[in-house]
Amino acid sequence: VQLQASGGGLVQAGGSLRLSCAASGGTFSNAVMGWFRQAPGKEREFVARIRRSDGITSYADSVKGRFTISRDNAKNTVYLQMNSLKPEDTAVYYCAAGPRMSTRVHEYVYWGQGTLVTVSS
Repeated sequence: VQLQASGGGLVQAGGSLRLSCAASGGTFSNAVMGWFRQAPGKEREFVARIRRSDGITSYADSVKGRFTISRDNAKNTVYLQMNSLKPEDTAVYYCAAGPRMSTRVHEYVYWGQGTLVTVSS
């Protein structure tokens, strides 16, 4: 399974971006898709996750109410709509796939290459 993340870029504080993560290559049986981010000098952290079967979602407190994760199973694609962006949201964003609803990096099996989001103040 390959995951391809896209949609990052430079945006002013208060702006919006939508990230996409397209999955391809083989049987895609992973039940959960997640978004993580890693800022310079910091550890990778959980942002949001969605269960592919029923669309159940959860979010990190830092993005709740501003970010929305969604999926299109027919396209094997997951999205992260990011609104009201803040400078502290600046990071490389990674999509990941795994078997269970987890916030832990090590429980996700497949990872995309990351896409950079920069929010200017």
